[in-house]
Amino acid sequence: MYKIVRKEVLNPVITLMEVEAPRLAASAQSGQFLIVRSDEDGERVPLTVCDYNREKGTVTIVTQAIGASSKEICAKEEGEHFADVVGPLGQPSEFIALPDEELAKMSFVFIAGGLGTAPVYPQAKYFHEKGAKVDVILGAKSADLVILEKEMQQVCDNLYICTDDGSKGFKGLVTQKLEELIAEGKEYTQAVAIGPMIMMKFVTLTAKKFNLPLVVSLNTLMVDGTGMCGACRVTVAGKVRFACVEGPEFNAYDVDFDEAMRRQAMYRNIEIEADHKCKIGRGK
Repeated sequence: MYKIVRKEVLNPVITLMEVEAPRLAASAQSGQFLIVRSDEDGERVPLTVCDYNREKGTVTIVTQAIGASSKEICAKEEGEHFADVVGPLGQPSEFIALPDEELAKMSFVFIAGGLGTAPVYPQAKYFHEKGAKVDVILGAKSADLVILEKEMQQVCDNLYICTDDGSKGFKGLVTQKLEELIAEGKEYTQAVAIGPMIMMKFVTLTAKKFNLPLVVSLNTLMVDGTGMCGACRVTVAGKVRFACVEGPEFNAYDVDFDEAMRRQAMYRNIEIEADHKCKIGRGK
């Protein structure tokens, strides 16, 4: 059993939890994920490692309540336990393998959309601590959906918040902000985009105009987390890859985003039905 030592409701649909998992915390790296089961009969839910504390033996997860299983996770309270927390899984960010002196010469721009802010945070933190220049463009529909703002400010050189409705920061899309920054003379050696698939597709099209190297995370495709279910199959550089075991990060210019979005759509009706049954079972 894995105890929830801290719970923070970031907004009406997104919850942060710090969980006791000493062995996982000891080996987790930026870019990896874990599997959570809320109880013995719960579904396996892959979640990106948002942060880890090796001294305390804890890992931090951020969950958006959008389906039956994620809602069960978010319903847990501080002091309660998860049946399973397994990991770390997936491949860590490729840049972690670079020597510190190389990282210190790099200039990163992270583009985060919605819940994608959670997996961006540990990477920005890691590279900033290594001396790299780190800018973060954080996108959300409105101000109340912006998460981890204070935390992100502490691990980057510049934080640019974009909202669709203009209720906070720049009014417009993250792609517009990226173009604006480059037009102002910002130079980046590497970009990383994590968020909704459609956002990553258009970030890729934008970055390509500037020949900006770009990595994207396909963590939103994952279901089982071990490659056995095949749900996260995606074509990368003309070959079938599995996001959960070979990723979740890939060269953006090699990803077939249209195929990936079609695959995501296959599971929406199933999730809606499962959520409906969950509500009936609880008498709602």
